[in-house]
Amino acid sequence: MPESPAAPPLFKRLALIGIGLIGSSVARIAMERRHIAAEVVANARTQATLDRVLELGIADHVELDPAKAVAGADCVMLCAPVGAYAALAEAIAPHLAPGAIVTDVGSTKQSVIRDVGPLIPAGVHFVPAHPVAGTEYSGPDSGFTTLFQGRWCLLTPPPGTDPAAIEKISELWRRCGSMVESMEPAHHDRVLAIVSHLPHLLAFTICNTAEGLEDESRQEVLKFAASGFRDFTRIAASDPVMWRDIFLNNREALLEMLARFMEDAQAMARAVRWGDPSFIEDSIQRGRVIRRNLIEIKQA
Repeated sequence: MPESPAAPPLFKRLALIGIGLIGSSVARIAMERRHIAAEVVANARTQATLDRVLELGIADHVELDPAKAVAGADCVMLCAPVGAYAALAEAIAPHLAPGAIVTDVGSTKQSVIRDVGPLIPAGVHFVPAHPVAGTEYSGPDSGFTTLFQGRWCLLTPPPGTDPAAIEKISELWRRCGSMVESMEPAHHDRVLAIVSHLPHLLAFTICNTAEGLEDESRQEVLKFAASGFRDFTRIAASDPVMWRDIFLNNREALLEMLARFMEDAQAMARAVRWGDPSFIEDSIQRGRVIRRNLIEIKQA
């Protein structure tokens, strides 16, 4: 359960580098209850985005320069697409305060440790994290305070990370409403490849297939779209830059899971082609079990 509103803030100054769905949700929680940080500063790539942040009232200050945004911050959270992390880390590293904690929200963890870890200066702590929550929307208007409620946040701290820093980031996410668990980075990337990255790849591909149909067929697909196709279109509406970076930075695990999926899809195709009802029914039943299990653990 999140802390009570009276809980003192964990940090004096939280710098959010990127203010999309995840960053703006954290900002809203931090500003609403003041139990995460006494001061919130937001950074974005454009002044127009920062102007909107001020209109929404979801940060105390905004800074277009990431180096200025992290000055004096005791917690820095990278909330940009993972492909931008190396350049951002290089820009902010000389300006990080001694004792500060750098964390992130990226969906790939080995690449984050590879790109950010070597640039973290001595005396600064690095605790990679991944809140497993999201929608298809992006930008500062997309965030909301209940996004993380009852969802997992996975921490992948490198060996030797200060336990006190790990606990502070764990508590940050608990105060956002998340359940927290630590995981080895490579294992994280394999798990997310099947539960998140592969479904998005399939959704984008199915929508591309539909878009490539002859005009009459494409219009009928849209006109008569059933719930299954509509669900794919929702996923396929996700931010293209973010998902491009995820696919490229979790290449090996994603390709492995895609190969497994293609083998299973070929097996199902053979069953349909040769009229094997028992194989088809068994496959559907196993899928139903997964759904029931998600409902039972309240992750549906």
